[in-house]
Amino acid sequence: KEVVMKNYEKKGILMMPVFSLERTQEILFELNDMVESKQIPQMPIFVDSPLAIELLAVFKKYKKLLNKDVEKREAKGDKVFDFKGLTLTYHTKDSRAILKAPNPKVIIAASGMSEGGRILHHEKNYLPDANNTLLLTGYQAPGTLGRLLDEGAQNVTILEEIVPVRATIDAVHGYSGHKDMDHLIEFVDHIGENITKVFVVLGEPKSSMFL
Repeated sequence: KEVVMKNYEKKGILMMPVFSLERTQEILFELNDMVESKQIPQMPIFVDSPLAIELLAVFKKYKKLLNKDVEKREAKGDKVFDFKGLTLTYHTKDSRAILKAPNPKVIIAASGMSEGGRILHHEKNYLPDANNTLLLTGYQAPGTLGRLLDEGAQNVTILEEIVPVRATIDAVHGYSGHKDMDHLIEFVDHIGENITKVFVVLGEPKSSMFL
């Protein structure tokens, strides 16, 4: 909410590199609440990812699998993934038209670590402007563009072009979909005595070695 408001006051463009499955839907759910309760002003908000849009349709189709609180809200007519100002841009021409949409605006696009997808085009266009903001919403693996931006790189290469980074880079934690160390140990413990070897294949070297 704080990042959205700061971007609104600067009349900037807020870019959110977001994973298509679950992360996009979680973010939309929260933005829906903020818009409908007037915690943030109404503004153009784009979901610019064909895969995220297709997955959103799956969430809407299987509403009975959502948690009970959301199910009750939906039953009362509150569409938790639809709100004023939201636009889903499936086709390329609609994605390009975002450039002409008035500021301030929010663009949610894959991929979550800026390693592909439409977010790259937006980052290339908007990172050079100090009025804009990039909000990272999850872990950024070493070697990814997202990690370089998170670590404060002043110039990055996007689509074979060197792009100066003048936009504000911010991050919000708590959206990770990965199990943490305690849950992983608990998971292995429940498997029983038949397991003879465990391979740790994800995570940064120091954390992986400690686990």
